Amino acid sequence: MLYIVPTPIGNLEDITFRSLRILKEVDLILTENYKISKKLLNFYNVKTSTKTYHIYNERKKIPFILKEIKNGKNLALISNAGTPSISDPGFLLIKNCIKHSIEIECLPGPTSIIPALVISGFPINEFTFIGFLPKKKRKMKLEKLSKENRTFIFYESPHRLLRTLNDLKDFFGLKRKIVICKEISKIFQETLRGNIKDMILYYENVKKIFGEYILILDKKNENE
Repeated sequence: MLYIVPTPIGNLEDITFRSLRILKEVDLILTENYKISKKLLNFYNVKTSTKTYHIYNERKKIPFILKEIKNGKNLALISNAGTPSISDPGFLLIKNCIKHSIEIECLPGPTSIIPALVISGFPINEFTFIGFLPKKKRKMKLEKLSKENRTFIFYESPHRLLRTLNDLKDFFGLKRKIVICKEISKIFQETLRGNIKDMILYYENVKKIFGEYILILDKKNENE
């Protein structure tokens, strides 16, 4: 069996008892980056063997993984933080496991999307997770999204944050409400609320933009 095991996105206490038990019981843990994962594994005294599995070696590693599971071993997949396959490696492996009739179980657990969405205060009956905007055909993607009326969730890196805010301005206008969550569950956690214009003005005056960002863009309102 393949277990998809979510891991904390910041605070090491944000992991379930069951996730820890699975990590200790499986035959092998697939880690996106062992140097990052070892902090969690050492903290909870997880001694299970590990092998790396990331976007640069996944096609090469999948045959080995499938063989191990077919030979009766249980494996767990973890990413650097959060739930594997959500803007992290995992999709291709899961797809191949399904193709080969291998049982998969995804444990519930940490993800940055839901906490950010909930605390935004925006309508969540209809929302779309976009993740990182594509580098190519970026404006084409935004133009398509601008024609929909629902809450959008974006991931963004610090060095592209201002560019993305300006792109959102071009397609959604300066008055569209937005919430920006930074470093959820970490020491420098911060939540900013306002419209796109407010956020551009704020970050233009920040000397050093750092951390991981989630942008929650509200639906269109009557005042726009």
